[in-house]
Amino acid sequence: MEKRKEVIELEAGAGGEKSSRLISEIRKNFKDGHKWKNIEDDGAVFDFAGLSLRGVRRGRRGNLIEDGSGKGLPRSFQSLAMTDLKLVFTTDAFIVDPIFFPGGDIGKIAMCGTINDLSVMGAVPIGISLSLVIEEGFPISDLKKIMQSIGKISRITGVPIVTGDTKVTERGKLDKIEITTSGIGLAKNVISNGGAKAGDVVIASGNLGEHAVALLAKRFNYKTKIKSDCQPLTKEIQSVAKYLTSCKDPTRGGAAAVLNEIAKKSKIKIILEEKKLPFAKETVALSELLGIDKFSFPSEGRFVATVAKKDAEKTIKILRKFNKQAKIIGRVERGKGVHLETNLGGTKQIDVPRGKLIPRIC
Repeated sequence: MEKRKEVIELEAGAGGEKSSRLISEIRKNFKDGHKWKNIEDDGAVFDFAGLSLRGVRRGRRGNLIEDGSGKGLPRSFQSLAMTDLKLVFTTDAFIVDPIFFPGGDIGKIAMCGTINDLSVMGAVPIGISLSLVIEEGFPISDLKKIMQSIGKISRITGVPIVTGDTKVTERGKLDKIEITTSGIGLAKNVISNGGAKAGDVVIASGNLGEHAVALLAKRFNYKTKIKSDCQPLTKEIQSVAKYLTSCKDPTRGGAAAVLNEIAKKSKIKIILEEKKLPFAKETVALSELLGIDKFSFPSEGRFVATVAKKDAEKTIKILRKFNKQAKIIGRVERGKGVHLETNLGGTKQIDVPRGKLIPRIC
């Protein structure tokens, strides 16, 4: 009997356990990051300070010059080699259904998603590349709206689109439009998602899951006042970056996926308190209506982080200048996994999302 060929399933792109397995399988082929670090985080980090300076000396005017040994740094690196800045690089692809929704569109998500992947690592974004694959027959008016959204976020954040590419594919070969963005940023101190420590507290920058609510409500014609939480996070994170021991934005797979990632990489246990959960009543209601765990609902303009207990209150005070819903939602202890402490005094484990999640959400 012929062995059934394995294929990619839809839920492998939804941010849960199958996504993790697929990414792990892909990464098997690219183990060597050379001088790059954090290659399993939201962005890869290149530390210029790690480059050898042998064969390089300062000239009379302070510029770097070769000493004749032929082993100096490439000129493109010379201006950065003597600084303590690190280059952070990330890329992401976006397929969203619907492409227009309350609070945003696929263009806004593409910009915010890439900017935020850099921001949660402590980097200040400095440039974005933009790649479009467009289906034949796509309305020019819709493309203009999407480009206007991208332009608006670029102006608000001061992060320019510096390069890109556009392709058009035959009708039926793509569902409307796909956007890929890559971004680079500079960080003095990189925030690792594996830096949480026992004794830390867990914080959320605002209510979670509202991007999922906005898209699902539009998709299923469900009436809600909630709009997508999609927004850039650079200013928020930079305002508290010195206090954060770990940080992630809960996109695909939601809080369940990213908190489990922090717990696993940090080798600690996260305990959330049910009475402090950062979910609006409408988010909880839609979760129960659709039978989808609210912890797997993604956000596109929120982050979860850990901070030392002594810095928690000052961190929340700063974050509430950006979002009044910022709050402490749990604590970090020795152990492993993510657990919910219920109002009845019991506990239950919050696992990495499994099974069929929400496809084409970001």
